[in-house]
Amino acid sequence: MHLETYRTLWGDARPWADSIAEARAEGFDGIEGRIPGPDSLAACRDALASTGVPYIAIALTGGGVTPRQDASLQDHLADLEAALIRATTLAPRFVNVLGGNDRWSAAKQVDFISHALTLGQKHGVTLSFETHRARICATPWITLDVVAQLPDALFTADISHWVVGCERLLDDPCDDFSAFIARVHHIQARIGYDQGPQVSHPGAPEHAAALRFHQDFWCAIWQDQARRGYARTTLTPECGPDGYTQSLPFTNLPIADRHEMNRWLLDAQRRSFAGCFPASFPTRSF
Repeated sequence: MHLETYRTLWGDARPWADSIAEARAEGFDGIEGRIPGPDSLAACRDALASTGVPYIAIALTGGGVTPRQDASLQDHLADLEAALIRATTLAPRFVNVLGGNDRWSAAKQVDFISHALTLGQKHGVTLSFETHRARICATPWITLDVVAQLPDALFTADISHWVVGCERLLDDPCDDFSAFIARVHHIQARIGYDQGPQVSHPGAPEHAAALRFHQDFWCAIWQDQARRGYARTTLTPECGPDGYTQSLPFTNLPIADRHEMNRWLLDAQRRSFAGCFPASFPTRSF
């Protein structure tokens, strides 16, 4: 199985041609970012076509990263369909869906995903539903309930959100995430800890336990994908702005460079991926 890596466009407002050139220079295979609006769609399409780099699309529904609280299920579905129509012109690998609302019951989340899958089939794109605070699948427990009811749904694992939401590394013997792992399609790689979604630096020794937990979880996903017959798996290092990168008080200066942290994760995860498949490597259950 081949590991394909993507550079996040989170916080990058430059033309895609510039972002793609930098991604290639840094050793990434492609880019992952929000589906552009109508005004910039043609330029983004041309940048992808001229370079031939793969693209993972991100569709937000019901507002920004945090949804409007009054947005109905139909509002979210309408936003998704509009995004998918734009996305199809960009020929993405798949569409990562940041959808719904964490206030919804498991039954309503299942309803949203079911209708979303129908839209994905209608427009000929694969959908992968992200685990994210403020959105559907915000906690591991409701996600396990949702997964059990949707045998055809695929998911994006950003487990840093679960770690901070549950305020602990999810490595207790009672924690069994094998049913979720068996449905993961894509990994967004960021190291969360019990009090935040992003450690000060993933390579800092004080965060070794958090790094090890996330890497073990991702390795379990890769092993399961290999058993499912995946020829390629995708990963996006995703240290980001918007308060994720920690800063000094009063100055708001970042204490580490998020681009350097993503390059560090790129190298670390290539090494980790290579170590996941020796015949002697034990399969770990979560």
